[in-house]
Amino acid sequence: MFSYEVICFSCRKTFRVYEGSKEYERFKKNRNSAFCCEDCHHLIRIEAIKYFFR
Repeated sequence: MFSYEVICFSCRKTFRVYEGSKEYERFKKNRNSAFCCEDCHHLIRIEAIKYFFR
């Protein structure tokens, strides 16, 4: 199984994207794009939901 190591734009930690995932396909198309890890993705999503209901 192929994977790439990507740096999260939010927390600056290195995480892996594995073949077959949506993030892997995005990375293959545009390597200069911004990516975030699963933990940061969850926190950003929760903050957006909180902001929406204010």
